[in-house]
Amino acid sequence: MIERTLIIVKPDGVQRGLVGEITRRFERMGFWICGAKMLVPGEKLLGEHYADDPVWKKSVGEKTRASMKSKGIEMKETDEEIGARIRKWNMDCLKGPVLALVFQGPHVVEAGRKIVGHTEPRQAAMGTIRGDFSVDSFAMADAEKRVIRNLVHASGKVEEAEREIALWFKSNELYTYTKQDYKVIYGVTN
Repeated sequence: MIERTLIIVKPDGVQRGLVGEITRRFERMGFWICGAKMLVPGEKLLGEHYADDPVWKKSVGEKTRASMKSKGIEMKETDEEIGARIRKWNMDCLKGPVLALVFQGPHVVEAGRKIVGHTEPRQAAMGTIRGDFSVDSFAMADAEKRVIRNLVHASGKVEEAEREIALWFKSNELYTYTKQDYKVIYGVTN
């Protein structure tokens, strides 16, 4: 039941001084840090994190095309070209100092997504990281031809978290321990 998730405080979160606030929200839920590092990710890491997956690019392209069509905008690019552009934007948005964190705890992947909030900060609920600290929107990002600035990355599924953690951290950079408050919160001894 104990899982690990990757949380990346993106350059906009680092520059705004939100590292402590973001970390606090996870720790307040009873999750604990088992890995942390600050870095400027290189092209190789970014290319592996945002894998060059034709299925993903087509899917993202289809969703983007449908969204733009609903706004009365016809896109001339293929779905794959749209997906490739969004992949590049995603990679570009992490080209700056980031703080990569691995949090551990029960259901941390699912809870982590709830803590950070909706991908589009404009739609994120108050009380979430994105809902409390950003008002960026897909419309603003589209108008400026950039990826949405939403402060933080959170793994979406357990399998995704495992893959991402292996990309960002060596095994000797991750630590296993039991926080004392875990025993109080969940009444367990391991």
